[in-house]
Amino acid sequence: MRRLGRTVGIAVGTAVGAAARALRRAAVLAGPGAVIGLITAGLAVGVGELAAVWSGPQTAPAIAVGSAAIDLTPTPLKEFAIRNFGTDDKLVLLTGIYFTLGLIAVAAGLIAVRRLGFGVALVAMFGVVGAWAALSRPTSQSGDLWPSLLGAAAAAVAMFLLVHSYRAARAPASEAPPPSRLPVWAQGRRGFLALAVGTAGTAAATELVGRVAVDRRYDVAVKRSRVRIPTPAVRAPAIPAGAHPNVVGLSEFITPNSEFYRVDTALVLPQVDPEAWTLRIRGLVDRPLELSFADLLSRPLIEHDQTLSCVSNEVGGPYVGTARWIGAPLADLLREAGVQRGADQLVGRSIDGMTIGTPVESVLDGRTGLLAVAMNGEPLPIAHGFPCRMLVPGFFGYVSATKWLVDLELTTFASYDSYWVQRGYSKTAPVKTASRIDVPKPFAHVPAGTVTVAGVAWATHRGIDAVEVRSDGGPWTLARLAQADTPDTWRQWTCYLDLPPGLHQLEVRATDATGAVQTAQRADTFPDGATGWHSVVFTTT
Repeated sequence: MRRLGRTVGIAVGTAVGAAARALRRAAVLAGPGAVIGLITAGLAVGVGELAAVWSGPQTAPAIAVGSAAIDLTPTPLKEFAIRNFGTDDKLVLLTGIYFTLGLIAVAAGLIAVRRLGFGVALVAMFGVVGAWAALSRPTSQSGDLWPSLLGAAAAAVAMFLLVHSYRAARAPASEAPPPSRLPVWAQGRRGFLALAVGTAGTAAATELVGRVAVDRRYDVAVKRSRVRIPTPAVRAPAIPAGAHPNVVGLSEFITPNSEFYRVDTALVLPQVDPEAWTLRIRGLVDRPLELSFADLLSRPLIEHDQTLSCVSNEVGGPYVGTARWIGAPLADLLREAGVQRGADQLVGRSIDGMTIGTPVESVLDGRTGLLAVAMNGEPLPIAHGFPCRMLVPGFFGYVSATKWLVDLELTTFASYDSYWVQRGYSKTAPVKTASRIDVPKPFAHVPAGTVTVAGVAWATHRGIDAVEVRSDGGPWTLARLAQADTPDTWRQWTCYLDLPPGLHQLEVRATDATGAVQTAQRADTFPDGATGWHSVVFTTT
């Protein structure tokens, strides 16, 4: 029995010792392996950024993968991202991509110190995925795959060198190091450290130089600053003095460009040179047209106020704003081109491949559809479509407001589905009658007694005729409407309610100029816009 106990003890001790040695070995391998993986991934990204100087910023590996991910993301997940992250959704996506790349890099490094071929293969796979993503874009060219492939090639070479240097460096001092073809300076522990630091520095330098070079080559901010918008042939009437009640916290009637919402799929803003920009009008037309930016500016321009809203805007949400736009009448251009019988869809294409389909009859029915070149007194901001975007009042942006516009095709709804329609959204989506409470803010504390309530309401191209407010489910009170600007802009309103101390809930509903009352029925933003009454809970004291 004692002998058996001793045998078991020896076996257990041996097993524990072996496990301890394995853990120490894993720890030793994990640290350098993870570092090797992260350094080589950084080099792949840096070389890819540098190569994108020649092929364009959208071909950089992370941007290409992110753009493909946006296209492949299910519609409900897209709506979730917009709803929860707003205009930061792209930053969240890129952060996720870099985090995932980091995990893959660590795994590749850990594998490579044991099985170099498998680690290099994982790096190569990343390059193939990046190249595929770049070529999957609607406007891709064959050269777009090179940033990802060159980045992966550089990373593979770096991994090969680092792993061999590390293996030589960790050989026991009592043993001869394994044969190595590395230069003398890359051998030994100091050599490995020098090689790792040098590779990391190269990764950082290539990424920095690449980004600076891309900005200098493609940034059109300077050219935009030189654009001079001609005086419009038709000026918009002055905004009525009573269009904006003097209530603290109420939205400005004209939304400043810096605060205007942005919802699109572009991970990097398209940089369109106005001197090289052209617009084609083609398809089911008698006379295809092609215009330069100078041609567009030489046409009689119209100044027009319009409220623009996004289909992803939830009840009471922020994705709505009003601006004073300047542009060429879209209907005039279509008539010049000669719209053929049967053409019922106008497809606008962005330079990044985004497509938006608009009913032709709505462009030609007398509403002020524009090829806009200016927003609130200045050339279009790059984020809002410089040098040219399309605007057609009465529809959500995904049906009417192509940014970075370069192509207009007359076609039919039966023969072509635009980008968002392919993802389940309605083919046409008129803006729904909507209203929002801006004052008081949710969960605010205000003095009891007479409480000022204020907000905005819109039914673009129909106009607003009435707004009603109620508290705590009581009777509706007619709000005081501010002066109207045009049926294409929102209307601001105020209401004064006597409320005792306590917790209160306000609700608002609007009636448009056709007599349609905003519905109380709640509906999601998908597939053609949210419905329901906006409500705010607050406390009077």
